Amino acid sequence: MLRARQKLGKYTILGRIASGPLADVYRAYDRIQRLRVALKVPRMADHSGHDEFLKEVQVATRLRHPNLLGVLNASYIGEHFVIAMELGEESLADRLERRISTANALDLTGQALQALACVHENKVIHCDIKPENFILFPGNRLKLCDYGFAKVSLRTLKASGSGTIDYIAPEQAMGRPKFQSDVFSMGLVIYRLLSGTLPEWPFEWPLPGQDRLMQRVRPDFVRFLERAIQIDPKQRFVNGIAMQAAFERLRAHARRQRDGRKRAGGKSSGVHNVSWQQIRWREFRRRFGRTLDLKHRCRHCEGPVAESMQACPWCGFDNPTRRAESVMPSSCPRCERGVKKDWDYCAWCYGPGFVEETTRRYPDKRYTATCSNKRCRGPLMPFMRYCPWCRTKVRKPWKLEGSKSTCKACGWGIAADFWNFCAWCREPVPRKQG
Repeated sequence: MLRARQKLGKYTILGRIASGPLADVYRAYDRIQRLRVALKVPRMADHSGHDEFLKEVQVATRLRHPNLLGVLNASYIGEHFVIAMELGEESLADRLERRISTANALDLTGQALQALACVHENKVIHCDIKPENFILFPGNRLKLCDYGFAKVSLRTLKASGSGTIDYIAPEQAMGRPKFQSDVFSMGLVIYRLLSGTLPEWPFEWPLPGQDRLMQRVRPDFVRFLERAIQIDPKQRFVNGIAMQAAFERLRAHARRQRDGRKRAGGKSSGVHNVSWQQIRWREFRRRFGRTLDLKHRCRHCEGPVAESMQACPWCGFDNPTRRAESVMPSSCPRCERGVKKDWDYCAWCYGPGFVEETTRRYPDKRYTATCSNKRCRGPLMPFMRYCPWCRTKVRKPWKLEGSKSTCKACGWGIAADFWNFCAWCREPVPRKQG
């Protein structure tokens, strides 16, 4: 496992994005080209198992499409085989944790199918279509990744009996993948995207979540998905090309149904309705935005949150900013919150030490307190849980500027007029009685 701030050739590791049975993926900085990238590093002790990855990198390099994740470079760096790829914002799996409009879901569906059609046009069977392998980029651009690494993944699945099997077609689970196997997996991804539910074996219709699906799309689109998720491969679309063509014929009809339902409501004032929750968030940002450095949204409810928060104050979701882009130059491999290059430890989660990058101490206007350890006296930022210099736990409760309320459990400052949960310990915040 590589560590934050560790140098790997021309790359500096910033943090870990994900770990799998075959490889780890890291967020890194290319010091030569001056850009952030994603590094995929296979988990192999020697080069004996790298032949499969080499072949698939060659296939991935041949595939060119706006909806396919680009491989920037692949090389041996010491004992590691390193694959450098474009760095996105989040995976489709992360995006599915939040509400998504029908129009946005159909747009993402179209992009996913274009990617699959391109892969199949090049005679490649992906074998691992799932939300985790779709990466979102700015502008709502969706890109398919891990195409070509499927053969290695399939052998691991068969040998160990483990792996991501939720989206695997029956014939692929028995070791006989086809183009129709990718169609089946894509059908499950789209079904979950529009219904919020992932069907399970034996995939008998009506499937769980079909009521919500029928509320969002027309019956002919439901039949489109039903054909994609047939147990018999011969009854599915022959490949992603045919599936993508069928979707394009139905796409406009699904959107018109949405617009028609909107007109059927009668009055259309053209005024954008703002929910009470959005008004509440807006006022919270106005009062505490600068104090808490509210530059992120909860990955579950999309409420405004700070990187220092242990839980979302709106829905109680743990580590609400995980995988978000930090304003700091690096991140902790354990909790993925931002850290500065001169810190020796994570100030938020008591994470392991970092690779020493500099002995210089950088000033920062966010430092407002000092460590209670007399041997350290290092500067601290508000709401740090541990000293980043000596790892001493912060004992004195932090106060929230602009609020006199404190959490009854941890004693730290809270915005009781707004929050449902304490952002520092997840204790429910009692509502004030009128």
